[in-house]
Amino acid sequence: MKKSIGLLLFPGFQIVDMVAVTVFEVANLMPGGPFYSMTMLSEHGGPVTSSAGVPVVTERFDAPGHDTIMVAGTLEPAAASSPALIAFLRAASKASRRTASICTGAFILGEAGLLEGRRVTTHWAGARELQRRYPRSKVEEDRIFIEHDNVWSSAGMTACIDLALALVEQDLGVEVARAVAKKMVVYHRRSGGQSQFSALLELEPKSDRIQTALTYAKRNLRKPLSVDELADAANLSRRQFSRAFRLETGQSPAKAVETLRVEAARAMIEDGNHAIDVVARESGFDDPERMRRAFIRAYGIPPQAVKRAARAAA
Repeated sequence: MKKSIGLLLFPGFQIVDMVAVTVFEVANLMPGGPFYSMTMLSEHGGPVTSSAGVPVVTERFDAPGHDTIMVAGTLEPAAASSPALIAFLRAASKASRRTASICTGAFILGEAGLLEGRRVTTHWAGARELQRRYPRSKVEEDRIFIEHDNVWSSAGMTACIDLALALVEQDLGVEVARAVAKKMVVYHRRSGGQSQFSALLELEPKSDRIQTALTYAKRNLRKPLSVDELADAANLSRRQFSRAFRLETGQSPAKAVETLRVEAARAMIEDGNHAIDVVARESGFDDPERMRRAFIRAYGIPPQAVKRAARAAA
């Protein structure tokens, strides 16, 4: 029997959230499918216009009855929703196996009273506002997605793919979710505990040459990655490279490489059951003690604490 997915839309929703539907669509192509039926829902039915001006045809929501109800988000924290939408969401959440929000859709879950006592995430830019509005929730702003008591929430933008893949994994297993990700040409879903932030984005290099050096470093973390090696990757002299790197990123090359290594190591710890010494070796630290000191500088906690938190979340 197919599981029904209802995606709740409203005027001004973010069109990228529709990518979540594609995850279920591709899952239907896997052996044994189709597994899902998908319905776009809205208060009045008919075309609903996204924030990009693209209309999507919807059905009017009526009696609850979907296996999973999902709420789209907007570019900004959602304003107060209509009473009818909130009433439907409350009823649908009780009748559904799972309720999920994408991005700032978490604000609508909050309006419906679904966040009280629950862990939740949203787009990093709206996380503190979400906590302010719903103080009885526990907002974790640096998470890709969270599940708590069958209420799921995700970060913004493309995190809806990670959320939908996690739902597929829960239903059909890790191999099917991995096959869906491969079909969609995306990395197999990021773990829920993985950071919303990317070290490469945080460094914000302004020139192609420094970007090339950072990309080279990220792909070769197990190598020593001396300044000379990075300068060669950027096709600059050591002196030119060191000066340009600090001007563009505000960091020394050594500090930036450490940031990349810490990010890679944390992802390994949170996304699997790797031993700490293996993580240290694969991320280029070699020495677990060196990695421990880098973690404390970056996060204020050692790798073992990250590992314990990941296990508890799992």
